[in-house]
Amino acid sequence: MAMITLNEVIETNNMIEHENLDVRTITMGINLTSCMTDDLDKLNENIYNKITGLAKDLVKVGDEIGMEYGIPIVNKRVSVTPIAIVGSSACKTSDDFVSIAKTLDRAAKAIGINFIGGYSALVMKGMTEADKLLIQSIPKALKETNYVCSSISVGSSRAGINMDAVQMMGEIIKETAEYTKDNDSLGCAKLVVFCNPADDNPFMAGAFHGVTEGDAVLNVGVSGPGVVKTAVEKVRGENFEVLCETIKKTAFKVTRIGQLVGKDASERLGIPFGLLDLSLAPTPAIGDSIADILQGMGLERVGAPGTTAALAILNDQVKKGGVMASSYVGGLSGAFIPVSEDQSMADAAEMGALTLEKLEAMTCVCSVGLDMIAIPGGSFTMGSPESEPFHKSDEAPQRQVEVSSFFMSEVEVTWNQYWAFYGETMSEGRTPPAVIYENNSRPDVDAVSGPTPPFGTPDQGWGMGERPAITMTHYAAETFCQWLS
Repeated sequence: MAMITLNEVIETNNMIEHENLDVRTITMGINLTSCMTDDLDKLNENIYNKITGLAKDLVKVGDEIGMEYGIPIVNKRVSVTPIAIVGSSACKTSDDFVSIAKTLDRAAKAIGINFIGGYSALVMKGMTEADKLLIQSIPKALKETNYVCSSISVGSSRAGINMDAVQMMGEIIKETAEYTKDNDSLGCAKLVVFCNPADDNPFMAGAFHGVTEGDAVLNVGVSGPGVVKTAVEKVRGENFEVLCETIKKTAFKVTRIGQLVGKDASERLGIPFGLLDLSLAPTPAIGDSIADILQGMGLERVGAPGTTAALAILNDQVKKGGVMASSYVGGLSGAFIPVSEDQSMADAAEMGALTLEKLEAMTCVCSVGLDMIAIPGGSFTMGSPESEPFHKSDEAPQRQVEVSSFFMSEVEVTWNQYWAFYGETMSEGRTPPAVIYENNSRPDVDAVSGPTPPFGTPDQGWGMGERPAITMTHYAAETFCQWLS
């Protein structure tokens, strides 16, 4: 085991004291499916008892570890199974769901945590009656509670976007703002609408305990934008290789601190350590800014040309550095870009450098689905001049072609992703992959009626899974993009 040097101790202390390094949250995920019953009073009793039983020492342990290691652990939180599922049998009205929100609030207050997440519904493909009732209850639930956070997932790369849910949530957000207007419309700050949610995200307001998770798990969120900012400023003017390596090494150090805290908390609480989410989340503190990092990387101002590329580099290197440091890295793990919480980003927006359209392009490299890069539109000359060597007649006349802006996946689409599209659209007449392979090897088939399926195995022997998808037609690729969009 390698010894920790004095320089490493001094460096870590400096990160904490001067660069705003902290463990942003220890979040305990709790599965509430065992609490389910069709008796509302019994359901509320079960929920309260399970949360206060499992998480009773969460705050105490977090504070003890923070004192012992000298590392600020800012928040101690709980996330639970989406309440639309938990309350589906017992809740017949939106007020029934509000009663569960109040129970969550009482439990959060009893154990002393900052927030409790999971007042949620997953409606990517459709809405049950329970989903609708929970969504309708959100404004009142957030008005009458202090610690409850709500999240609604309205889409995913695989299922698409539920536009009925999007419309409904637009109305709910306005209603929540109105309900909580006497408190600066704080309800909206505790409500998130998103796509492609991570089941194990420890950050609020989007945290919930995924339906595929175990009975209880401990997830840790680490953040250190000030540390990364200081590191990139030291290598300003160096080439991209040096810049990337610096970000990666810094992310490695920050991740190791989070893993130390997470494993110790797991042992003391007797709860399995789930994941470590290394997300650069800004705060209003001076220097604790994603915009400052990007400007430290060489941008004149956030929003200037190169902003999206710089953000993509930052995200990529943070993830790589985190994975090198710990096998527990997961969740969102990237940069958060909330304008209202990042002073330098707010300044850029106020002066007009950062527009809504630019911010939208930046979000495409902060997603948890397919990582996309915005490709700006432009024009090019198609064809070749007659004077060019080996010129052919079908290459003339030359003409200008306009190409609109578009998004491109950062890496190749995998076979797993392509088969997800294929399987979901087979009802439109596509032949299942297994049938394609079987037909291709049948000696008694010498004619095909209808569209011809691919001949032979589409991967040409290279393998599928997470390998790049190949050999599909241009039309198939176009259809995949339409499905993805």
